[in-house]
Amino acid sequence: MKTLLSICMFVAATFVWAGEAPAPLPPASKVVKGEVLEAKDVESYTYLRLKTENGETWAAVGKAPVKKGAQITIENVMVMNNFESRSLKKTFPTILFGTLGGASAGMGMAAAHSGIARTADSGDIHVPKASGANARTVAEIITKGAELKDKPVLVRGKVVKFSPEIMGKNWVHLRDGSGSTADNTNDLLVTTTNQAKTGDVVTVKGVVRTNKDFGSGYSYKVLIEEATLQP
Repeated sequence: MKTLLSICMFVAATFVWAGEAPAPLPPASKVVKGEVLEAKDVESYTYLRLKTENGETWAAVGKAPVKKGAQITIENVMVMNNFESRSLKKTFPTILFGTLGGASAGMGMAAAHSGIARTADSGDIHVPKASGANARTVAEIITKGAELKDKPVLVRGKVVKFSPEIMGKNWVHLRDGSGSTADNTNDLLVTTTNQAKTGDVVTVKGVVRTNKDFGSGYSYKVLIEEATLQP
């Protein structure tokens, strides 16, 4: 229960960071399922009007390409009253906050990793390597994944994509100019609870994981988890 409440507190905090103004947090609940009647995207979030077994309600999740008519599941749900969305210029008498779960998590995962090919090629990015005993480049971490498995590393790079609150995590694609698109050694996935913006240059400290399967067809040979981000 403490973990669930912590997640909910973090979800609310991300909306504050995005310029939203939540009311005090009520107790967390579990899972809500429903049909999407309406979807409204803002910069980093998607607001959904849902038809559930208990009637219609609004919900907010990390930005995802959710379509009208889709059947979705929202996990780590909490209810908030009199929530003001500055992005939509609307106050919701009641709204649910949570993360896309189950099969619907795949839509969020797709959003987390879409558009990477359209970012500047890593050859246009030149970020100096971090300093320290565990410092590595993006390419070194990807090519030496087996050797670095479950070990801490430092890597400095440019955030080329940031997707918040998908499956309870923030997803960062990091490049430093090393590696190449030809063999997929130029782009490193990082999961974290820290915030960032596309274009930020950050130092990532985390643990190398290999052969990670998140379901919904998203599996990764190498990534960094449990990461912290610093300027």
